[in-house]
Amino acid sequence: MTRHQQSKNDDTHLASVGILMLETQFPRVLGDLGNAASWDFPVRFAMVKGASANVALSQDSDTLLEPFIVSAKELLAQGVDGITTSCGFLSLMQKELSAAIDAPVAASSLMQVPWVQAILPPGKRVGVLTVHASNLSEKHLLAAGAPADTPVAGTENGNEFTRVILGDEPTMDLEKCRTDNVQAARELIANHDNIGAIVLECTNMVPYAADIQALTGLPVFSIHTFINWFQAGLVAKRFSS
Repeated sequence: MTRHQQSKNDDTHLASVGILMLETQFPRVLGDLGNAASWDFPVRFAMVKGASANVALSQDSDTLLEPFIVSAKELLAQGVDGITTSCGFLSLMQKELSAAIDAPVAASSLMQVPWVQAILPPGKRVGVLTVHASNLSEKHLLAAGAPADTPVAGTENGNEFTRVILGDEPTMDLEKCRTDNVQAARELIANHDNIGAIVLECTNMVPYAADIQALTGLPVFSIHTFINWFQAGLVAKRFSS
């Protein structure tokens, strides 16, 4: 009998996914990875001290590796079975973090790019939407197993979303954020006529996934689709006959 079966009435022991959070104050609206109500199963959070969004996107993000390892080990000690992070740019940590904690790690939504590519018709490609396109390098993509030339568009030319996330503002205008995300999707498909599906790099983009899909008519994958898959493997569903 697994610990999940033994403690099915105690949600604190049912949390198989541990989420390593950046140290931020911007709103975690419904759909955001950092909002517990976004999930249909319990999760555990751990805030990584000093891990701001700007540092996570910078060339110095490797300085965060040790604090992330420490926090991941703390979550494992609390009983989680797998680890994820709250920033797609942390694909750079995937290999090192997984090796350091000896547990399944799903560091970045970008890891879905090669999976999604495999299900697309010939001639179609996966496109990526990110909080900052110029900061998302070939190194980030390759670390996630994605092609270095993956088409990318970002929200940095908008008025609200990137400013709030990277500026760590305490409030945000959700409609303006929605507009920024939809505009980035419009730019992506305008500049690349062979996009067959979209992967959202940023874990804060999930609330706008349906709007992006409504505009493009394309499948949209995100940290939400990724971690639902991850959880399904960590705790297999039991079916009664």
